[in-house]
Amino acid sequence: MNLNNRLFYHGMDGRRFGEKDMSGGQKGAELRLVTPGEAIGASSGGRVGSGAIIQGKEIIATKLGWVKQKNGVTSVDPINSTYMPRSGDLVIGVIESVRNNLWFAEVNGPFNGLLPMSLAPWKVEFGAAREHMDIGDIMLARVQEVDEAHNIVLTMKGVGLRKLKEGIMSQISVNNIQTLRGENNSTVNMLKDASDCRIIVAENGRVWVDGDDDGVELVRSVIEMIQDSGHKATTENEIQEFIEKRRNA
Repeated sequence: MNLNNRLFYHGMDGRRFGEKDMSGGQKGAELRLVTPGEAIGASSGGRVGSGAIIQGKEIIATKLGWVKQKNGVTSVDPINSTYMPRSGDLVIGVIESVRNNLWFAEVNGPFNGLLPMSLAPWKVEFGAAREHMDIGDIMLARVQEVDEAHNIVLTMKGVGLRKLKEGIMSQISVNNIQTLRGENNSTVNMLKDASDCRIIVAENGRVWVDGDDDGVELVRSVIEMIQDSGHKATTENEIQEFIEKRRNA
């Protein structure tokens, strides 16, 4: 395909996609946007999750975001979350610099990731790191560890971890990753089938897509739909309908 070996950044505005279970059970209603310190509702008989606290008789928002009520728990999903690396995370990184025995990768987080040659998938001679990956190359890796100084150690030793040579890279806000995946990966699997693309959704808000032009455009359209319709409770159904319509076209 003519998109191979080209790198695309598909930036998004970070708006949050709504959940199925809405406040008051009103399916199809828009989520409520709240600011820190704003009263969400009465605390009587309720529980709070992330982004909310109980003060006296009221539930108070601690973040700017969308109110979510599910299974009796009230929480606030932030409009845009920053990726905070955790051990075991699957990440897509961009090589920013190379040393004799390690690579530095930008992983869409507050700090770069370090890939030592001992955790690379190749036998690397000292001083020959550039022969395997150079600045601008894309890698699929896992977070090996994050230490107390916030150093992020990456590994490419594992099934499927590799240098990504073909396809495009898009971005999605971190708090929308689960929406793109869907329950038990239902949405992304449907999207793979409809687009005939290979799709990798990483924990750091990056999506790798490899396929023909029409398939790639379908995937990017769905990512954009998730971002732009974040305030609607009907977005998940709209995504499914959109994919089905394109599949049957």
